[in-house]
Amino acid sequence: MNFFPSLLCSSRARKRYILLALGVLLALACVALPFEARHSAPSSAQRVASAQRPVARVSSAPLADEFVEVSKQAGIRFTLTSGGPEKRYIIEAKGGGGIAWIDYDNDGFPDLFLVNGSTFEHWRRGDSPPSGLYHNNRDGTFTDASARSGLTHTGWGMGVCVGDYDNDGYDDLYVTYYGGNVLYHNNGNGTFTDVTARAGARGHGWGMGCAFGDYDNDGRLDLYVANYLDVDIARLGEPGSAPNCTYRSIATFCGPRGLPGGRDILFHNNGDGTFTDVTEAAGIGRDRYYGLGVTWGDYNRDGRPDIYVANDSTPSSLYRNNGDGTFTDVGVPAGVAYGGEGQEQAGMGTDFADYDNDGWPDIVKGNFSDDSKNLYHNNQDGTFTDVAYPAGLGEVGWLFTTFGAKFLDYDNDGWKDIFLANGQTFPQIDRYQTGITYAERNFLFHNRGDGHFDEVGLRSGPGLALRKVSRGLATADYDNDGDVEIMVSNMNASPDLLRHARKNRHHSILVKTIGTRSNRDGIGAEVKVVSGNLTQYDNVRSGGSYLSSSDLRLHFGLGSRTTIERMEVRWPGGQTEVIKNPPVDRILTVKEGEGLVSAKPFYHRVAGRK
Repeated sequence: MNFFPSLLCSSRARKRYILLALGVLLALACVALPFEARHSAPSSAQRVASAQRPVARVSSAPLADEFVEVSKQAGIRFTLTSGGPEKRYIIEAKGGGGIAWIDYDNDGFPDLFLVNGSTFEHWRRGDSPPSGLYHNNRDGTFTDASARSGLTHTGWGMGVCVGDYDNDGYDDLYVTYYGGNVLYHNNGNGTFTDVTARAGARGHGWGMGCAFGDYDNDGRLDLYVANYLDVDIARLGEPGSAPNCTYRSIATFCGPRGLPGGRDILFHNNGDGTFTDVTEAAGIGRDRYYGLGVTWGDYNRDGRPDIYVANDSTPSSLYRNNGDGTFTDVGVPAGVAYGGEGQEQAGMGTDFADYDNDGWPDIVKGNFSDDSKNLYHNNQDGTFTDVAYPAGLGEVGWLFTTFGAKFLDYDNDGWKDIFLANGQTFPQIDRYQTGITYAERNFLFHNRGDGHFDEVGLRSGPGLALRKVSRGLATADYDNDGDVEIMVSNMNASPDLLRHARKNRHHSILVKTIGTRSNRDGIGAEVKVVSGNLTQYDNVRSGGSYLSSSDLRLHFGLGSRTTIERMEVRWPGGQTEVIKNPPVDRILTVKEGEGLVSAKPFYHRVAGRK
């Protein structure tokens, strides 16, 4: 988090802070303004990256694509526990919230896993609340399957990622905790077994984001775990007790600045159900930053998956895969370590995807308030440019704190949009007139297809008008009807399941990859879809966003197009398969070496859908 002292570390930042303070004074004089008006960023010449940057629209005129919140209607009865209401210690503000969409029984419908946190009282007694597993009933509802699932470990849970680490055809779960993580093996009968000790995958410290990826392309999924702090949470400082325990002169929890950072972990899959910690040998995590969000992506398209880590209050890391088992952090020369003014940022959630359909994966990253979010455009030469302001993401989110960050095509027009899950960390902020609130609404940025985005959250139905303290974010077409739904976790509250209020009229496909020589999930595979004048690219990936893992199936919107001329799958091992004229409005399954093996029509038996 960008705490007060860090705002004054340069002359440019001092100027920015002065302008920000003037903006706050103006907000105090205009308290009668609507909420959205009070959340606009103060003007600064240094933040004007383009004279033609678009103005974010917050019109209340409804769009055709509206979202409604249906978690209770869907049978999800879950409360994310994370500390007390005052958030006196940093773990209470950051703990828990991970979400995973996982089809654990292979019935073709994504099920849901929700990571729970704890309180100091429960954590000390060893009776923290359990996480939740919800089975998809295929009719838009879920059944709580937690009790019989074997997912019994409790503690101060954080994040989760999904991957079939042993290539047995059933996706497994890795769950991060403060004090040691858990690897659950999927038994294939609706239950899981904790195999952490046998697998050697417990890790250490304070695990946060995680993601499976096959960095050496040997057909076995390896695992990256971001660690946050190397602290004893029973010995954290009291609010306001040190310079790193304040925000805007308000006494808050301490950290992360001033506290020792954790060491991230890279586990190599040995192929026998065990993992080896190769962090040091691989050149990972030597700077001990405050790691949060993790995502894999082949940013330079050399066929070797790279790793991006969103770090809190320290430079973010882009680990380039050298192809010999080692990585080099190229975040600084690549332009993705700092903000547009060269400042350290409080990175939270992140995602890799190609938002402009040029074939090169870009990066979105959420940050703390008093800063813009990042949209790093891939320049196709090993570098990125932060285009948040010219693209329309800059000003609208300046005073919001963004945790979850995810690319998705919510309207099936063939262009990836962006969803940001927002929520402050300091409940004390509500006692002061700062223009910032603890509970915040989430953002939906619509991709115009020309490099620009419009923030359309307030025009996209009642589900996006809610103001909560959001953390985890994951997407899936959980009802298999061709459009993507959104799951958001909320601090000390129930989650939001955001479903389309009516059927999307555009066409689309879902693509499931099955590796044979590659890892079974096909994680790391690139899929290219050509439909008329529209060409799209995406990669199968685990983890990402904030402590979460989305549906491993890839979703491609097609707009009004009714045919696909060509679909290509480039597998992690390098083999490319071409499928000509696959059908649209289908769930397509592609198996390595066999091509298209299944094309199932979308499902439309969803209760309450217009």
